[in-house]
Amino acid sequence: IPAFWRCQKLWDLIRGSLTFLAAGCLSIGSAVQAEWSEVKATSMGTEIVVSLWAPTAEDASVVTKAVIAEMNRIDRIMSSYKPSSELSIVNDQAAQHPVKVSTELYALIERAQDFSELTNGAFDITYASVGYLYDFRKKKHPEEDEIKQYLPAVNYRYVQLDADNGTVEFGRKGVRIDLGGIAKGHAVDRSIEILQQAGIKHAMVTAGGDTRVLGDHKGRPWSVAIQDPVKKNDPVALIPLVDEAISTSGDYERFYDEGGIRYHHIIDPETGDSARKVKSVSIIGPASTTTDALSTSLFVMGLDSGMALINSMPGYEAIIVDAQNELKYSKGLQQFKLK
Repeated sequence: IPAFWRCQKLWDLIRGSLTFLAAGCLSIGSAVQAEWSEVKATSMGTEIVVSLWAPTAEDASVVTKAVIAEMNRIDRIMSSYKPSSELSIVNDQAAQHPVKVSTELYALIERAQDFSELTNGAFDITYASVGYLYDFRKKKHPEEDEIKQYLPAVNYRYVQLDADNGTVEFGRKGVRIDLGGIAKGHAVDRSIEILQQAGIKHAMVTAGGDTRVLGDHKGRPWSVAIQDPVKKNDPVALIPLVDEAISTSGDYERFYDEGGIRYHHIIDPETGDSARKVKSVSIIGPASTTTDALSTSLFVMGLDSGMALINSMPGYEAIIVDAQNELKYSKGLQQFKLK
């Protein structure tokens, strides 16, 4: 069971307030004081929040700038929207020949492939072979005949990795990959590593729906305000976190409604359409890269299959808001479920 659930003191803090986790709408509950610093920035297509304790304001500024720089560096490598990124070069060339990539990008693609195997393809970075046809700002989605045309390219097994040469190759034309379900989690973990190396012992780093904390906050857990995915800007719970990561995938982040149907950015690799079995999935665990990938995976898998998977993974827990807007808890959290 995650650390914050093991402590009765922490349970006292959330008794009467825990409804569900929707980390895609996390807001920081920490106040800025003399030794505490909180900085917000934009990177990787989302808001970045870095809140930490440092001996001096100068120390805080230095390490915060290092975190933001790391986020921007990863974005330059892994963004599917930047034509010059390594990922874009892979998408442009890997169907023609093997593409040499950095050790970091290779390792993250390899991890993504591991999650594909773990989830029987529910997590699949080749979803982008169809996913790139969606434009949520313009409220555009592919028609059924377009999905039928491009869906055959969605299969993680077409991503061929050569460890000896550090290359990525696609097994057929039309394959595209996107690391949106794992890259922000990786960036948060890398940011925490930077803070740890700098001697920071109390911090929170948030990138959109992915958050990880170091230590506590002024002797108490870090407080995370949670928002109802149905009622915008309506906080419903206060969640304490100590040395944990949480990630949420929800159908209310990038979406639009048309004809009574919600189209959103979490694509089911099997259908090429937005996954609609649940409304949100929150995963709690020790590292953001894993919680990020698992929240996407369980969203696609749905309630029963998703809970079966998470209940088989020691150290990870889930709270799912199902299609009927009811809360479902993994086994390790059942004792904390409110009556």
